[in-house]
Amino acid sequence: MTSFKTSTTFVPGRLEQMSTRIAFFIAGLGIAAWAPLVPYAKARAGLDEGTLGLLLLCLGVGSILAMPMAGLLASRFGCRRVAAGGTLLICAALPLLATVSSVPALIATLFMFGAGLGTVDSTVNLQAVIVERASGKNMMSGFHGMFSLGGIVGAAGVSGLLGLGVSPLGAMWVVIAVLVLALLKAAPHLLPYGSESTGPAFAVPHGIVLFIGGMCFIVFLAEGAALDWSAVFLTQERGIDTAYAGLGYAAFALTMTAGRLTGDRIVRRLGATRVMVFGGLTAATGLALATFAPAWETALVGYALLGAGCSNIVPVLYTAVGKQTVMPEHIAVPAITTLGYAGILAGPALIGFIAHGSSLSFAFGLMALLLVAVAIGGKVLKA
Repeated sequence: MTSFKTSTTFVPGRLEQMSTRIAFFIAGLGIAAWAPLVPYAKARAGLDEGTLGLLLLCLGVGSILAMPMAGLLASRFGCRRVAAGGTLLICAALPLLATVSSVPALIATLFMFGAGLGTVDSTVNLQAVIVERASGKNMMSGFHGMFSLGGIVGAAGVSGLLGLGVSPLGAMWVVIAVLVLALLKAAPHLLPYGSESTGPAFAVPHGIVLFIGGMCFIVFLAEGAALDWSAVFLTQERGIDTAYAGLGYAAFALTMTAGRLTGDRIVRRLGATRVMVFGGLTAATGLALATFAPAWETALVGYALLGAGCSNIVPVLYTAVGKQTVMPEHIAVPAITTLGYAGILAGPALIGFIAHGSSLSFAFGLMALLLVAVAIGGKVLKA
């Protein structure tokens, strides 16, 4: 176990910043590779929207359970070992996601996949907070931008391979090769320690932390809608070919990446409050356009606006958590990470249940209204 003294005498520098960016890329690539596979899994197992939503809930449960455990393990064994373990768990799950067809096998695989994603997500956010603090600069948007870049490579790359006739399993082996190479590059400079503070692995957020976590949940729910349901929506409602259904998430990830890679400059120029207000309204408009415009080309524009609007809201909220005094940072950050990522991983299951009772269009319409609430919340928060 790495001691507290070791973590305080070592100051992360440029190499640790680089490894943090690569780790975020790994997290984005891993989760986005799943998006183009959703219609295949749905057809292979003969699932309806309600059953698919239940299966996606298993992914979310696996991730949410793993997040606080990852924080505890990182404090004992360091970010390096825990992030590497989570990445290898993702690699083990991907070939199964491309081949299994029985519901029990999908449940087990999605739970394992979610646990790997949750482990990596929680650990890289913990490392990002430590590295950003050591740098004395605002770097969070750039870190999250690498997550979005991984999303582009994962969604567009897998969609491209499938469009060329590569089997889902073959596409997953390509993704695994990229993940392993990225891990080998990042691992030497991932932090050998975790949080510098002691405390429980998880605490229920309250006060302003709960408010921030709720906003994170909504924004991540919108990202989860693009990840898990855009491909299904485009094939089912707009008639796009299954091999190209991942383009919806690719459009979302492209504009989110551009927004986050330029996000630190945008936040300095506009201020955090305007970023949240304008971002929430832009995202709501984009999702409404993607949902109710009749042409699939217009839907892609809508998903692009959704990504642009959401891009810098979460990094701004993480910065706001660092300023609040209601809960200690080492407890508040894992708490809002868990609550926020419940949106991207467990939230889409709710969309499936709503769609089963009404339609995907109705579910997405409700999501657009929640994004308007985020814009209002940004005005109230005044970060």
